[in-house]
Amino acid sequence: MQNLFKKWFGFSDKPKLTEEDKMKKFLIVGLGNIGEKYANTRHNIGFKILDYLAESNDILFETVKLGDVATLKIKGRTLILLKPSTFMNLSGKSIKYWLEKEKIPLENLLVVTDDLNLPFGSLRLKMKGSDGGHNGLKDTQDKLQTVKYNRFRFGISDEFSTGRQVDYVLGEWTDEENTQLKERLKISADLVKSFALAGVNTTMNQYNGK
Repeated sequence: MQNLFKKWFGFSDKPKLTEEDKMKKFLIVGLGNIGEKYANTRHNIGFKILDYLAESNDILFETVKLGDVATLKIKGRTLILLKPSTFMNLSGKSIKYWLEKEKIPLENLLVVTDDLNLPFGSLRLKMKGSDGGHNGLKDTQDKLQTVKYNRFRFGISDEFSTGRQVDYVLGEWTDEENTQLKERLKISADLVKSFALAGVNTTMNQYNGK
């Protein structure tokens, strides 16, 4: 009878999340394309950074609705790492679903992506901006109906000839780039953790252009 009463009046045994609890939860999204053939491509740097975060903290991804998800807990913060399984052009669908499912405020979203307009390995954290021609960001903007969300852009440079942009972004890293990536991935992981622990402004000041 007690359970029926709770059901009628919308009561729940689960405690409601306070505003303070919500501020301790973050959605970190790495953009990329699923499948082995894309694993080491420039366009998949978002996946690669999240994989590094997971591996260096001994956590595993689980395949769930609209993506692969892992949970990283650091100093009282919970970071939900998401690699969308919707392919790059529909990334926003997965992001919107997980934001709503986990009741994470928009200011606690960080989207990690590649950027042709930055030199290789450059890091740039911003709180808003256009999609810059990036299809993953374009769909995210469309699904969230705003350009005001945090994005961490990793430079992949624009060393390609006219008409070869698609081949370049979907191409694999060179041997030299792979060597440099080891250090860049660690710094990128530190940036993500700083975002959750120190906040976006402090993190921008410390890491942008690093």
